[in-house]
Amino acid sequence: MTGTRTAAVAGLAETEWRERAELHARRVDALVGDHVRRRSAGERHPVEDFLFTYYNLKPAQLRRWHPGAGTVLLGGGARERLSERFYAERSGGVGLDVPAFLAARPVLDFVERLLSAVAERPAHLGCFGLHEWAMVYRTEEVRHGQVPLRLGHAGTDRVVESHRVQCSHFDAFRFFTGPARPLNVLQPSRERQTELDQPGCLHANMDLYKWAYKLTPAVPSELVADCFELSKEIRVLDMRASPYDLRAWGYDPVRIETAEGKAAYMEYQRDFAERGAVLRGRVLDVCRALRAAA
Repeated sequence: MTGTRTAAVAGLAETEWRERAELHARRVDALVGDHVRRRSAGERHPVEDFLFTYYNLKPAQLRRWHPGAGTVLLGGGARERLSERFYAERSGGVGLDVPAFLAARPVLDFVERLLSAVAERPAHLGCFGLHEWAMVYRTEEVRHGQVPLRLGHAGTDRVVESHRVQCSHFDAFRFFTGPARPLNVLQPSRERQTELDQPGCLHANMDLYKWAYKLTPAVPSELVADCFELSKEIRVLDMRASPYDLRAWGYDPVRIETAEGKAAYMEYQRDFAERGAVLRGRVLDVCRALRAAA
């Protein structure tokens, strides 16, 4: 993974920053190419579409390279960036206008507070992805109507009723069906997000992508892409462990209703928590460097 450059202002020669921009564009093309092709053909995908509907960064925006705060682009070509928001002349080149960025991005305070709180907590494993099951509990209206439920409606309901549902993430909990909400041992809210989010949660780790792109262009694009890549992998597990039968789409189920499935889920979850912790620290480094620069 490419490290951030935020501790001090560093100049990048034009040949270097153009090479980094090209490498980033090729990397993103590989990550989103199938989605772009399906979108052009009007095709839907029950797993990957989420990355472009729930998260609202467009593929072209993800593809656009930014060096991040603390880096100055050198060379005549850098002046092209002056037409983009938050870029200004500085230190003999073109770089981020930190005061203008901070004035327009008050979300920095929330992001730094949330990620700092999550980073200080231990990872709680063992939720087994039941949030997706709770979203279809006792209802005929499922979010992915084109995909069958592995166990049918009755079997899905029995799985929810036979487990301890303990979802801590508000943006998952808010999609629970009415009958499922009282079954959750927690009652997350937007106001309690900083209090309840924890590093073992799949959605809290997926959301690192959201927080990284909300701080663009202060966050280096390589870091945004790292967060997107992790989010994409987590989304696959999220749906493999869900009640949906996605084998026709090439995804074998993680059968969390069995002991073997639970063990497999927790191993994936532990790995994502460790990788998320690294990315969370890198995003926090950017937040703190912006604060120091201000």
